[in-house]
Amino acid sequence: MGETPDIRYAPDTLRQFARALFTVAGLEEEKATAVAHYLVEADLMGHTTHGLALAGWYLQSIADGVMKREGMPEVLSDRGPAIAWHGRRLPGAWLTSEAAKLACERAKTYGTATIAIADSHHIGCLAAYLTIATDRGYMVSIASSSPSGAQVAPFGGRKGVYTPNPVAHGIPTPGDPILIDISASITTVNMAQRLVREGRQYEHEWLMDENGEPSRDPRVIERGGTLLPVGGLDHGQKGYGMALHVEAFTQGLAGLGRVDGPKGTNAAVTIQVFDPDAFGGRDAFLRQTGWLADACRGNPPRPGVARVRLPGENGLARKRGALAEGVVLHPSIVTSLAPHAERLGVAMP
Repeated sequence: MGETPDIRYAPDTLRQFARALFTVAGLEEEKATAVAHYLVEADLMGHTTHGLALAGWYLQSIADGVMKREGMPEVLSDRGPAIAWHGRRLPGAWLTSEAAKLACERAKTYGTATIAIADSHHIGCLAAYLTIATDRGYMVSIASSSPSGAQVAPFGGRKGVYTPNPVAHGIPTPGDPILIDISASITTVNMAQRLVREGRQYEHEWLMDENGEPSRDPRVIERGGTLLPVGGLDHGQKGYGMALHVEAFTQGLAGLGRVDGPKGTNAAVTIQVFDPDAFGGRDAFLRQTGWLADACRGNPPRPGVARVRLPGENGLARKRGALAEGVVLHPSIVTSLAPHAERLGVAMP
């Protein structure tokens, strides 16, 4: 097949292709289905560094024994609305989606539920899981960190201590939900790696080299440089504070983290779900979020801005377009998956 950004793929075709790859690679059927679904979901929303771009890496992780192929998480604690799992390095997409569904079920009973997961494999795009809760009318927060990674330095320092530490929040409104997906660093490791492959630099100084100087060159990460926190060298204490909270919210609550020195690809994840009916009431909640959404969208735009958008608005629009017209994959993705498809005997789409 030709590799061109103009080719459009039916989402179901991509899901079936990815599911076949992961099934033949050895994942149990429900796990292969979940990984395929949430990787394609990220591509539908336009999060191209966290969609099928990750599939080759995941397949290699399965082959290397880093991602576990089968089984269930170990339940470390279960007090009803508060749960902790040891993920046993099972696929992150499956663990996260199952935890989000369970948190919604528990929130129906208790009003809110929190699930902390230790030692998951990589979970991909956090925004892809938010609608599990918002489709039920629930508010949700998801946070993730990687205890074996250290690509971001604490504000004022120059040696990496922690990871980008993303957080995502899904907020129901009377219309589309607000889907927030941000990280405590300005950019991500995956984006830096893509720019290195393409021989490009960042448009701004979003990195810091090994000597503590600002840089646009993604290759500094390979030399011991770091990703700058949100706020950069000017107000980076903001991203620093966010990152510290995520470290405690994920690794702290899960009870396993950097101090334990885990090796290989891993993630600590915490999912928290709220049922508005258990608080001020669903109608009252939507009245507040609806007003806020309208106030933001109706705000007069500054020069050069067509209109004010809400977080997630573009992603949902891209998804609707992709469902109707097909998905355009980033050109490097097909190339990266072809050798795995050949090795596993799976036909390319």
